[in-house]
Amino acid sequence: MLPMAAMNPVPLIRAARIRGRVRQLGRELAGAFAGNPGRVPAIVALLDGSFCFVADLVRAIPVPDLRLHFARAASYHGGTVSSGSVTIDALPSCVGADVLVVDDILDTGRTLAAVVAALHAGGAARVRTCVLLDKPARRVPVDGVRLRADFVGFTIPDRFVVGYGLDHDGRYRHLPDVCVLDGVAIA
Repeated sequence: MLPMAAMNPVPLIRAARIRGRVRQLGRELAGAFAGNPGRVPAIVALLDGSFCFVADLVRAIPVPDLRLHFARAASYHGGTVSSGSVTIDALPSCVGADVLVVDDILDTGRTLAAVVAALHAGGAARVRTCVLLDKPARRVPVDGVRLRADFVGFTIPDRFVVGYGLDHDGRYRHLPDVCVLDGVAIA
């Protein structure tokens, strides 16, 4: 792998395209929430990577009320390859709630599957998922099932991406575009 100084972020999805798709997802989600009148949807955003996406997404959902929670969950602990083990900090109480889990990327599926299972075990009435990026080439079966997100912004190739909240060892989150890093290979 190249040293950090030699890495060059190359846009894969430009900011304008992201903005347009996030607005469209907001409308799709409002329609999905409309099926349960009287219930306030609960959104659980997985940090750190989803912070840009969820901030834009919740402002694009034209509903009168929703609850927003943040939780930390990760299978990447530095580097460009999933560790295979998922760590989840405390999740909010969502007993009887319709929950939407928002994450930056659906890669192997381990993190999202673990969070969804934990929310169901905690008594959530319904759990759906929304990801900015879906990378199906990296998916692994979790308990015999290949997880699919209910709402997807973009499907991308098997490349390591940064920007719009996604990082490489804490760097590049601030970029407005989703970018690939020249010289970074994933195993």
